[in-house]
Order: sequence, then C-alpha cells, then structure tokens
Amino acid sequence: MFKKVMVAVDGSETAQEALQEAHNIANSYQGQLCIIHVVGDDVDDSARQAGNNVLEQAKSNVSGLSSIETRLLESDSMYGLTGIAEAIANAVNEWGANLLVVGTANRRGLERFVMGSVAEQVVAKVAASILLVRPR
Repeated sequence: MFKKVMVAVDGSETAQEALQEAHNIANSYQGQLCIIHVVGDDVDDSARQAGNNVLEQAKSNVSGLSSIETRLLESDSMYGLTGIAEAIANAVNEWGANLLVVGTANRRGLERFVMGSVAEQVVAKVAASILLVRPR
C-alpha cells in the first residue's frame, strides 16, 4: 500500500520519531523512503550545509531498505511557514509519495494561533495520506 514514503525532518526529537515511523512503514511494505529537509531560499552556504548534515544524520539512522534518498528543499522565505508547507507539498507530488510522515511541534493556545503549524498547512495541500507524529 505505501510503496513510496516521504518524511520531513528538521533535526528535532519529534522528527527523529517520525523518521523511525516512516522507516518502519516503508520496511513493512518493502517500499522506498525519501527524507526531506527544507531551508529558506535566502540562506547562505553554511545553512545549506547544515541542512545537508540534518539529512545525512537522518539517513545514517535508518537502514535496510533498497532505496533511501534525501532531498534538500528550498522554500520561499517571504512566505514563512506557508512557504515550507508549499515546498513539502511540491516534493510529495513530484516524487509521487503515497504517504507523508511529519512530526508535529505540539503547540497549544496562543502560540499555535500565532505560529500556525506546517503540519496543518501540509494536510490542506497534499493528496497523499499523511501520518502526524506527536512528541512523546
């Protein structure tokens, strides 16, 4: 069912949990795994390298699949969280993912109202199934 599983990582503990869930699902279905990380389009080379380091660290934490790829995505920084959600949605569609796995920040109250949620915005933009992983 889930032959192409994509997971968004940001180096957080919740993203690590999401990565493990994505890996387990892809492994169960003998599928492919694509690990993505988003940086703003206005960042310098050191920030891009930091993004690549997040991807390489994530990839080193999973194994045993026939196909694991990584992608560093760029978002339009002018649009903030919406730009990040757009970059993720475009990657899901371009790669043809059946499932997107995303960790949530678990914000509440005013902070959630002000900051919003990348996960919420992605849900509205992606046709693939989505698994939201909450922090423990």
